Amino acid sequence: MSKKEVLMGNHATSYGVQLARTQVIAAYPITPQTQIVEELSEICARGDLDAKFIKVESEHSAMAATIAASKAGARAFTATSSQGLALMHELLFWAAYGRCPIVLCNVNRAMAPGWSIWSDQTDSLAQRDTGWIQIYCETNQEVLDNMIMAFKLAETVNLPVMVVYDAFILSHTYEPVEIPDISEVDKFLPPFKPKYKLDPSAPYTFDPLCTPDNYMEFRHIMEEAHEGTKKAYLDVAKDFSKRFKRKYGILELIDAEDADILLVTSGSMTSTTRVAVQQLRKQGEKVGICKLRMFRPFPTEALKDAIGNLNGGHRIEKIAVLDRNISHGGGGIWSKEIKGALFGMSTAPKVFSYHLGLGGRDITPDTIKEAYEHVKNNDQPKETVWIGLKR
Repeated sequence: MSKKEVLMGNHATSYGVQLARTQVIAAYPITPQTQIVEELSEICARGDLDAKFIKVESEHSAMAATIAASKAGARAFTATSSQGLALMHELLFWAAYGRCPIVLCNVNRAMAPGWSIWSDQTDSLAQRDTGWIQIYCETNQEVLDNMIMAFKLAETVNLPVMVVYDAFILSHTYEPVEIPDISEVDKFLPPFKPKYKLDPSAPYTFDPLCTPDNYMEFRHIMEEAHEGTKKAYLDVAKDFSKRFKRKYGILELIDAEDADILLVTSGSMTSTTRVAVQQLRKQGEKVGICKLRMFRPFPTEALKDAIGNLNGGHRIEKIAVLDRNISHGGGGIWSKEIKGALFGMSTAPKVFSYHLGLGGRDITPDTIKEAYEHVKNNDQPKETVWIGLKR
C-alpha cells in the first residue's frame, strides 16, 4: 500500500530514485541538491536499495560515470545544481547524442557571479540545446512522481531526462507526499533491458568518429525521437494515472475557460500564481493560468491547441509569461519560446514578457498581480518588463 509522509523536495527525489530501483548513482554534493545524494547514500548503506553508489570528484565526473553505467546497461542517476550543471555541459551532449536514458535531477539555483545559492531557472534553461528532455515540477508530489516517470520515459525514447525544481522553495520545504508501494512501481516500471549495451560477448562500437556523410542523419533521427517524446510522455503519464490516480500532462490549464488573459508559469511559482488568480477572480477579473511542465521538447502543438480551443473559440487576448530566468540580450527564455511557438497562428494572442524572482527573490501574490495589472493596462508588449526591481 502507498503511504503518506511529510518530505522535503530533495528527499522526494531520493525516494523516487529508490522506488525506480536505480542501479548506479554518481554523487557529488552541491547546495541545494546535496541532501538528495546524502539520503541516497544512507538508503544504499541500509541495504534498502541495491545500487552502486559512486562518490566522484566533480560534476563532470558524475555525468561521465552515469554515461558509462548507462552504456553498460544499468539504470543510472545523478543530481546537481547551477555551477555543477554548467560543469557537466560538455558531457550532457555525450549523454543525449549517445542516446543514454539517464535521469538527472537539477535543483534550480542561480548562476554566479554574484555568488548565489538561491533559485532561478537560468541554469537548466541554459542547457536547452544539449538534447535533454526537461520536466519542471510545481510541488514535492510532482517531484517524486515525475522522477519515477522520468526513468520510464527515458527508457522508452532512449533520451536522457532532466527533472527540475526550485531551490529551497521545494528542495528544503516539507510537504505531504504520497509514496507509492514499490510493488506497484515495479509493475509500472519494469527492469531496464537495453537493446544495445557494452557486452564482450556481443561487441558494439559506441560514439565513433562520424563523417559528414552520416552526421546530419544522426541528428535527424534524434530530432524525430524528441518529437515522439511528447506523445511518449502522455502515454507514460496515462499509465501512471491509471495506477496511482494522479494526472499529469505536458501543460495544464487552470481557471482558463473564460479567461481573456493567461499567465504562463512553470515550477513552484505556479502555486503562488494560483493564489493571485483566485484573488483576482473574486474581483471579477477574467484571468487564468497556463502551467508549462515540459520545456524540451517544447510543447508547441499542445500550446496552440490549448489556446485555440478555449472558451468555445473566444480569443485569448493576451499572454503574460513569467520568467524566473534571463538570456542576456535576448530576454526571458520561456517567453521567447512561446513567441516562436505561436508565430503564424492566425488568432495568436499578444505575448507580454516579465522577469521576476531572479536569484531567489520572493515571488508573492502581489508580484503576480503587478504583472497582471501591467498586461491588462497595456495594449502592446514592448521590451521585457522587470517586476520587483529595487532601482
